[in-house]
Amino acid sequence: MLKTLQKKFVGDRKFYAMVLGIAVPIMIQNGITNFVSMLDNIMVGQIGTEQMSGVAIVNQLIFVYNLCIFGGLSGAGIFTAQYFGQKDDEGIRHTFRYKIWMAVILTVLTILLFLGAGETLIRFYLNGSSDGGDLQATLIYGKKYLWVMLLGLPPFMLVQIYVSTLRECGETLLPMKAGVTAVLVNLLFNYLLIYGKFGFPALGVVGAGLATVLSRYVETAIVLIWTHTHKEKNSYIVGVYRTLKVPAALIKKFIIKGAPLLLNETLWASAMAMLTQCYSVRGLSVVAGLNISNTLNNVFNVVFIAMGDSVAIIIGQLLGAGKMKEARDTDNKMIAFSVFCSMVMAGVMLLIAPLFPRIYNTTDEVRSLAARFIMVQAVFMPQNAFLHASYFTLRSGGKTIVTFLFDSVFVWCVSVPIAFFLSRFTDMNVVYVLAMVQIGDWIKCVIGFILVKKGVWLQNIVSTS
Repeated sequence: MLKTLQKKFVGDRKFYAMVLGIAVPIMIQNGITNFVSMLDNIMVGQIGTEQMSGVAIVNQLIFVYNLCIFGGLSGAGIFTAQYFGQKDDEGIRHTFRYKIWMAVILTVLTILLFLGAGETLIRFYLNGSSDGGDLQATLIYGKKYLWVMLLGLPPFMLVQIYVSTLRECGETLLPMKAGVTAVLVNLLFNYLLIYGKFGFPALGVVGAGLATVLSRYVETAIVLIWTHTHKEKNSYIVGVYRTLKVPAALIKKFIIKGAPLLLNETLWASAMAMLTQCYSVRGLSVVAGLNISNTLNNVFNVVFIAMGDSVAIIIGQLLGAGKMKEARDTDNKMIAFSVFCSMVMAGVMLLIAPLFPRIYNTTDEVRSLAARFIMVQAVFMPQNAFLHASYFTLRSGGKTIVTFLFDSVFVWCVSVPIAFFLSRFTDMNVVYVLAMVQIGDWIKCVIGFILVKKGVWLQNIVSTS
């Protein structure tokens, strides 16, 4: 029995070297990005609770845009990974051009939305008690930060087009190097512009926004220059801009597979924003506490998130090459590895939970809430690792309708109603409300296990392209 389980879920050295070769650069890039974001958050948190809360609210809104871009590009990305498995450069060019159109449309719509309704969206999170904070000041800081952050959407859009394609084609080192450089630039200019060091003006939240925007332009420049100067390695980039036309038959395929992903990421991100809004009705201190806990949680989540990205890349390439049996075996081991790694991360996170909130210049109530939020997030991290890996397994085989139902439909039909009802119609402590939302995901764990085990995702979607 033990040997059977070991054979099914534990790989050899070659397997882990292959997985970590793809996952570690992604972990490093995302880890450094989130670590520096944490430092940014701490820097803003040193100014005051209102500034920290205003920035946190805007970042929650920008997060919806980020996932829209991710979802919009992911549909074509499924094809990119499988085209790469078939060594079809022209197919990759078509997916790249489609990504350009999709990203531009989403970015323009987002900028128009924020310009027209930015203040209304921020106010949506300021309905609870002030808890000693200043709701109007939080609104003002949030608006200032939002207007600056809009300048960073175009470079973010462009770098996502390139980086997603590079990763789907197995190149993870360059995005990591560019990301590391960008976050160091961000960290440096945060220090200079938030506090006004070395002759720079002290701009507070505006300085934090400017530093982020500058870092995005630096990252974009590095990625674009490298991609276009290494044509022997990125052969698909040759002639990619000769035309922006994409064959109608392929557009139809991309939309059929991609529309559910775009809708899924949009609905999922908006659901996360809605969950935060549900918690926020309990007061400004809850918004601040969640901001602190989510900042630390994002740093520790990079492990299972990178493993999910690796599942999409490795399993997608195996499916594109028609290696179905190997894909199933590899997927089982990758899911098990992801859950194991997240258990280790959760243990470390539990140890840090009481200490991390003390760094912030805020109230004792906010610190206490943040510590308990962190503990809840740590306990449920292995569960989220399994769900994340299952999601990308289903997606790698083009099962985008299934992933749409599995992900965003579930969260809107189960998670949001739980949070909405418990936060508004009961006196349950908000920490337990957060835990109950996570417990609701047990249903999704069962569904994910069944779908992955049945192998509904084992299919080559580019064999007739």
